[in-house]
Amino acid sequence: MSKNVLMVVTNHEKINEDTPTGIWLSEFGEAYNEFKQHGYEITVASPQGGQAPVDPNSVSEDEPAEILGTKVYLENTVPIDSVSADSFDAIFLPGGHGTMFDFPDNEKLQQLLREFYESDKVVAAVCHGPAGLVGATLSNGEPLVKGKRVNAFTDAEEADTTLDKHMPFLLESKLSELGATFHSGPNWSEHVEVDGHLITGQNPQSTLAVSKEFVKKLNQ
Repeated sequence: MSKNVLMVVTNHEKINEDTPTGIWLSEFGEAYNEFKQHGYEITVASPQGGQAPVDPNSVSEDEPAEILGTKVYLENTVPIDSVSADSFDAIFLPGGHGTMFDFPDNEKLQQLLREFYESDKVVAAVCHGPAGLVGATLSNGEPLVKGKRVNAFTDAEEADTTLDKHMPFLLESKLSELGATFHSGPNWSEHVEVDGHLITGQNPQSTLAVSKEFVKKLNQ
């Protein structure tokens, strides 16, 4: 049986007038290609549907062709309101600074994350993707991340980007405030946390490792 995976990406394309943002392409592309290699059926959704923006800073001159090739799957995403958790085996949230703006308060995303998590389905997010976990609560009203070992883009890494002052909040601080146990590695190093069927990764360097843990869990 082929597995059905839901990837949810941001539609948000500007941090401010001068600073474009969106999806960090490698975080989407590396995960997408890893899942495809395992024969998964992938649906790419976003809060509004349609075109999902790619952060121009995430596409370098020497970007591998197999990552560039995944941009095509961001051209016509499915509106998140049209998907149901019942249709999927797992959910994956790639990052990019855009997620900090349109993931945290999206009620449909919160509902999906609760349904996936409470059905013991794999929930994974990398870098700024865990911004989606910030608003997610369980049926008992507790934050989904409370008491869980998690990881995400760190406050120190955000300071490195100098975008920290433009963010609505800092991800590491916010997850910790919600009662998560935040574990991280050195800035820009690969780091993944696995707590049951919740998988989180620190930064773009962690995408492949998160994707491989995701596959391992899904294939168990």
